Amino acid sequence: MAGHRQSKKRRYITWAVAGAAVVAGGGIAAQTSMAATTWPAQKTFTGRAFDTCTAPPLSTMKAWHTGFYGAAAVYVGGTNRGCLQPNLTASWVKSVSSLGWKLIPIYVGAQPPCQSGHSPEKLTASTAASLGAKDAADAVSKASGLGMKAGSAIYLDMEAYDVTDKACNDAVLTYVRAFDKGLRAKTYRAGYYGFTSSSAKAVATARDRTDLPGNLWYALWDKKNTTTTDWPWGSTQFTGHSRAHQYMVNSKEAHGGVTLTVDRDAWDAPVAITG
Repeated sequence: MAGHRQSKKRRYITWAVAGAAVVAGGGIAAQTSMAATTWPAQKTFTGRAFDTCTAPPLSTMKAWHTGFYGAAAVYVGGTNRGCLQPNLTASWVKSVSSLGWKLIPIYVGAQPPCQSGHSPEKLTASTAASLGAKDAADAVSKASGLGMKAGSAIYLDMEAYDVTDKACNDAVLTYVRAFDKGLRAKTYRAGYYGFTSSSAKAVATARDRTDLPGNLWYALWDKKNTTTTDWPWGSTQFTGHSRAHQYMVNSKEAHGGVTLTVDRDAWDAPVAITG
């Protein structure tokens, strides 16, 4: 996500990107919209989570298991994933899960055609649907290979872009819908990470809710550990344990005598099912 793929200066520039008008939207129903499928029970975590570019070694996860954080986000795949993941293996997932950690899978897929920067994979209007389906299949494969079972949520990372560019925004939503539909076909819950000023706003304010994610992880760096008091859209949107909030970035912290720089998240949403 932004903290791990852009400079700090660039991250704050993304706040200036504008968006569209607010309408009502998804929650639990959107997560499990394929009625014929038997869904495993949702595994929800409510509390403080952290995300960092490279999954920490097991020794750090042991040291950091002090009770301050209860969940950690990990980058399971995607062409635009910014860091190597030498520690992120099925064995690591099993070990940290046995310690009591909840895990949040992130997939950094194709990025918007109008986005600044040079992402290795960018979608276009003509490739959005096929790329979304392809990336969904890859995300499920990567998560499953790590021991994250059906019923888990996978969060698609979409960085900031100009949502007032209608052609670009339409292409992004086509990609997101195809990605989410692909996840749900394999019985994985659809989540989405984005900025309240742009990429998250595009999903939260879309008038057509078809195949959009049921869980929204919004980046708003106001240093408020909440998923409610600073929620920028309608109070009925993404209810029922379907919200997460990245509220602080580049936080250098020590827990259990080990220092790590992380982004902080307030979490009230589904996580991976492991074990």
